[in-house]
Amino acid sequence: MQDQENKEMNNEQDAQAPVADVNDAAATAGASAQAAAPTGEPGLEEQLSATEAKLAEMHDAFMRAKADAENIRRRAQEDVSKAHKFAIESFAEAMVPVRDSLEMALKVEAPTVESIKEGVEMTLKQLTSAFEKNRLVEVLPQAGDKLDPNKHQAVAVVPAEQEANTVVTVLQKGYMIADRLLRPAIVTAAAPK
Repeated sequence: MQDQENKEMNNEQDAQAPVADVNDAAATAGASAQAAAPTGEPGLEEQLSATEAKLAEMHDAFMRAKADAENIRRRAQEDVSKAHKFAIESFAEAMVPVRDSLEMALKVEAPTVESIKEGVEMTLKQLTSAFEKNRLVEVLPQAGDKLDPNKHQAVAVVPAEQEANTVVTVLQKGYMIADRLLRPAIVTAAAPK
């Protein structure tokens, strides 16, 4: 019986030994962590406060960037609105003298053919200058030019002594604003032989 009691005592001591080892290991780790903290490694609370400060800084930067983007979007909308509203301003400024010339021509009491012709030529020069200033360019193909469907509109195909699909006559000039077609030149084209 005593042998049995000795065995049980040994078993209890063996069972308590690993627990004691674990407690010793935990105590050693805690001591080493406390020892490490004063050597320069930040503790968890210090790391948390540093992370929170960095988060606040990033949030502030994000909000500023968001506000900047909203201001840029608003300014762009205002610029587009002004561009639409005043897009014709330059052209209108160039056309006002043309209108003035035409009104003055109508006020002449006894016009002669020569004075009317001279006035019309001067007004045409003003109009041409206004067109050039605002990049309004004539589309005026010559007879024999290749028919360009992007700039010419053929209203008739006529027999001609030239290559097929070429301009025979120009019935009305076309116009382009910069690179965009405003009105195609109306032409007759040569029929295939």
